[in-house]
Amino acid sequence: MSPTSSDDARDQYTFDNPVTRYARVEPPVQHQPEPGVQGPMRPVPDLGEESYRGLGRLIGRRALITGGDSGIGGAVAIAFAREGADVAISYLPDEEADARHVLDLIQAAGRRGVGLPGDITDAAHCRQLVSDAVEQLGGLDILVNNAGKQIAVDRLEDLSDEQFEQTFRTNVFANFWITKAALPHLPAGASVINTASLEAYQPSPERVDYAATKAAINNLSKGLAQQLAPRGIRVNVVAPGPTWTALQVSGGVSDEQMKAFDDESTYQRAGQPAELAPAYVFLASAESSYVSGETLNVNGAMPTP
Repeated sequence: MSPTSSDDARDQYTFDNPVTRYARVEPPVQHQPEPGVQGPMRPVPDLGEESYRGLGRLIGRRALITGGDSGIGGAVAIAFAREGADVAISYLPDEEADARHVLDLIQAAGRRGVGLPGDITDAAHCRQLVSDAVEQLGGLDILVNNAGKQIAVDRLEDLSDEQFEQTFRTNVFANFWITKAALPHLPAGASVINTASLEAYQPSPERVDYAATKAAINNLSKGLAQQLAPRGIRVNVVAPGPTWTALQVSGGVSDEQMKAFDDESTYQRAGQPAELAPAYVFLASAESSYVSGETLNVNGAMPTP
């Protein structure tokens, strides 16, 4: 069990108090260059390595997850594998150590794990990424666009043109490029799941570029859900609240925000990636067959529209 866990004998089905299910993170101020990696973080985020229990909800499915090396994407990759899916994960080359940890857990679950490093801000790489995933998995029927860039900047005057563009290329353009490339391979019954954020509704003044991308993802997904419904392809969104991941230690929040990170949600504790994974499993599985165009907010009771 991760050091952040408060109970050593539970899985995602354990009945308990959600407010105290995990301890407060209370992170010490820490910094890493982009992209952050999870291994050196204190405390280390919980991806459900010890706690997630699969029930065969995705047997025979084939998934591509961007940003699948750590954080929410890593937790989703582990959960999908334990539910019976083969999983390809996309990540930056500098994140290889984190990716290897997740790939080892996928393989330990008895499923095929495929690592596909590269930069999704490049359109050609996004198309190649899909092609490689399809080839190595033998097809594709789940796509999770999860990779994100988040860098806090106090003043708009200090937000560079380069950062603004890179945030949109990572969070929105790549989503478009990858989904477009995947569509010819997605059969009826396939599921596309995009990661937005509470920031789509409650934008932080220090993260105006990031928040704008998350609002765009939300809107894009709802339009695409309508367009793809006649093909039997569902498109949904998960919008996390404050969740302890490598984004926070690689410039995603200021030092003061990091010190108060647990205080943002109504639960008065940060979420753990393991708590997000079941939402993605639900939206990927046939249990959610009548759900498309939905934004599922997983945010510790923070009100959203």
